[in-house]
Amino acid sequence: MKYDYEALLKRARSQLPETASKRERLEIPKLQYAVVGMRTIIHNFSEIAEVLNRDPQHILKFLTGELATAAVMQESRVIFQGKFPRETLERLLQRYMDTFVTCPVCKRPDTKIVKEKRLSFLVCMACGARSSVRQL
Repeated sequence: MKYDYEALLKRARSQLPETASKRERLEIPKLQYAVVGMRTIIHNFSEIAEVLNRDPQHILKFLTGELATAAVMQESRVIFQGKFPRETLERLLQRYMDTFVTCPVCKRPDTKIVKEKRLSFLVCMACGARSSVRQL
């Protein structure tokens, strides 16, 4: 009994559920977001930080710098001073992920930030690449 590799691969892929083949490896949870008066609240901020495997304070520092506003972290939520649309916050989280989470070499999210003296490096656990990242 002789099998063709391509035929076996095609057969295996056809038996996979469609969601398993199209799902990204790292998905940011949908923002639980509210605007109350002149404040914007992200209710699931700590969950987002946990998925990204980053310190919530680091993400908060990035967002406050980009939004040019103040913010307060209370338990698992963050309260920003000012009204910000959901699209802006999602775009900034995506930019944070591209800069501080995703490896620039292999594009995988298996990274950690290592600080050596005054410099910070993004070290990939998958491919071993080291690339410098800017200070916040």
